[in-house]
Amino acid sequence: MEAIKISLNDYVLSGGGANGESYDHRTDPSVMLKLYLPGKIQQPLDEMMLARKVYEAGIPTPEPGEYVVTEDGRYGIRFRRIVGKKSYSRATGDDPEHVQRYADEFAQMCVKLHEVHVDTKQFESVKDRYCRLLEENPFFTAGEKDKLGRFITDAPDTDTAIHGDLQYSNAIFVGDKRYFIDLGDFCYGYKLFDLGMVYLCCCLSDEAFIQETFHMPKSLAIRFWECFAAAYFGADRPLKDIEEEIGPYAGLKTLIVERDTKCPMPEFREKLKSILK
Repeated sequence: MEAIKISLNDYVLSGGGANGESYDHRTDPSVMLKLYLPGKIQQPLDEMMLARKVYEAGIPTPEPGEYVVTEDGRYGIRFRRIVGKKSYSRATGDDPEHVQRYADEFAQMCVKLHEVHVDTKQFESVKDRYCRLLEENPFFTAGEKDKLGRFITDAPDTDTAIHGDLQYSNAIFVGDKRYFIDLGDFCYGYKLFDLGMVYLCCCLSDEAFIQETFHMPKSLAIRFWECFAAAYFGADRPLKDIEEEIGPYAGLKTLIVERDTKCPMPEFREKLKSILK
């Protein structure tokens, strides 16, 4: 697919991350641009094609846009923005008195997502993805990789949807419409691979990261998790049991974090002790 040439003069920088930058259109508030780091050509194309398949599978996500390239040779994706939207993390940080409501809504979105059966020929298995990430990870020993690999392959097999980066900042709403965003790691498989990220973001990340990324104190993030867990798993299930089951899957998220940060993350690896003992 040939990229559409655009001018960055039409956009204003609005944010940045590990993989690139985001821009808002100067005159059209319904247009936004996700621009990857220099040299990244295939990644935005792959993400756009994946976003198209996810959208066509019926997952509630904004309609994907166009594959573009700027004058300086950077590639990206141009989207139609959801005007007036708010993420569940931002909403919680701005309105902490309604944390229960936001956690309940996010939990119901996740329940519905994890009930969607997908065409396994169209998407990657979460097990295959984690085994690949494990193989590429330079920070675990061969023995540790063997134990982690067995845990991954022994997990239950399902053909249901996995967001892949299930943070409460990656679900947005406006009015009565709700959408998942940033589905570049979308795949299929056992739901705890997904839910581990919710637990990691709310409970395992440090105070400064939660404040900067999710716009709230860690105490509020933990409260969000407690409300979410009760809504997703059922209020009659003890939180301690949920966290013991989900802990190793949260720990495995270090494979994604270490891929992006290129350094070991001991605070997340702590949850892998039961696998590596």
